[in-house]
Amino acid sequence: MNGVRSLGWISAAFALTLVGCGASETYSAKSPSYGPREAAGYGQPGQAQTTSADRDGWFEPSAPAPAASAAPQSWGGSAAEESARAPQPTLRPGLGTEWGETLSSRITSTPFLRADAGSPFASSSMFYNDAAGARAMANAAGTPRATAGMFSMGGGIVTMGLKDENGNALSGFVSGGNNYVVGEAGSRYTIILRNKSQLRFEVVLSVDGLDVLDGKAASFSKRGYVLDPHGELEVDGFRQSTQAVAAFRFGSVQSSYSNQKHGETRNVGVIGVALFHERGTDPWSWNSDVDTRHRANPFPGQFATPP
Repeated sequence: MNGVRSLGWISAAFALTLVGCGASETYSAKSPSYGPREAAGYGQPGQAQTTSADRDGWFEPSAPAPAASAAPQSWGGSAAEESARAPQPTLRPGLGTEWGETLSSRITSTPFLRADAGSPFASSSMFYNDAAGARAMANAAGTPRATAGMFSMGGGIVTMGLKDENGNALSGFVSGGNNYVVGEAGSRYTIILRNKSQLRFEVVLSVDGLDVLDGKAASFSKRGYVLDPHGELEVDGFRQSTQAVAAFRFGSVQSSYSNQKHGETRNVGVIGVALFHERGTDPWSWNSDVDTRHRANPFPGQFATPP
């Protein structure tokens, strides 16, 4: 993204906001956030925020190392010959997310104390694939309903989706309770989140099972970005530092960052979103009607009477 986001963190005595509670330290900016230790987070596009973690080399994602070429082997014996004739594994079809070009994307840190360090109040996912693959997945899940590409989560408190490099929302389907997005090989994309409430949220994001901040296996204990009240957050790549990201770019499963860096393709094709609310806030109070409806009694009386 061209703007900035703010980081958040959590620590028991004095540090970043990863995913928990405790005291925190503040810097300045707007974009990502962290999780326990004491919470601070990244916010919406704008100015960036940094934390002591950044200065200590917290960001670790790196471009995948070139695959080592296999050494020549000479086969001898029937077992080796039989192994050589064995069918090779079929390459997975469809899209994955590659480690793209470096983009300028500045962030700084901001304090954020989670109400619950390890459990988000809402989480959701978006499965992505090429047109044929996304439709096949949606058909298998149920009866597909086409969408403009934005999906609701947390009872509608936040909407999420993907945009192409021209800022257009990628279309998709909703089917069987799942969200599906149609991508195109070679194109770049960004993750978009919009907050409809007056509350701040820490957003932990994963792509292909990898945390977007450190490029390692994603979990709720990782830090994330801060989404400001009525704000919009745009995340455009795997974070390399407080100044830059490696763009999200659709490619093959084999060329995905997950496969090239970790040799893992099991979780390729899904984007995860977890929302954490701030201590002292009630995420369901953002809409009085939502709160009222949750308290509705289905059996308040016994018999019907005339109006």
